[in-house]
Amino acid sequence: MSNQHVSKYGFGTRGVQSGSKASQLMSREAKGSGRGVRSGGATSTLQKIGGIGDSRGYSPGGIGSGTAAAHNMSHEARSSGGGMPSGGTTSTVQSVSMGGNAGVH
Repeated sequence: MSNQHVSKYGFGTRGVQSGSKASQLMSREAKGSGRGVRSGGATSTLQKIGGIGDSRGYSPGGIGSGTAAAHNMSHEARSSGGGMPSGGTTSTVQSVSMGGNAGVH
C-alpha cells in the first residue's frame, strides 16, 4: 500500500528532501538523541515507507492488525510501561500517515 502523506512530507525513493518537513523531523530527532537518527525511529521508519511505497501497517484508518506497525506499537508500549509516549515513533509515524504534521510546523 502506497502512502501519499509520507511522500508529501518529504520522504521518498531518493531519501529525505532538503527543506521539507521530513528534514525538519530528521533534524529534531538527531538533535534530541545527541547521536543522529536511530534505526527504528520515526525518521528511519518513515523513510522506509517513502522509499518502498509500503505503509508497513500505518494508514489513515489506523494501525493494521498483525502488521509491522502493530508489532512496533506493542514493543514501544511495553518499553514505556504500557502507554504510547507522545512524540514516540508510533505516534509520529501514525500522525504523518494520517496527514498530520507530527509536531513539525
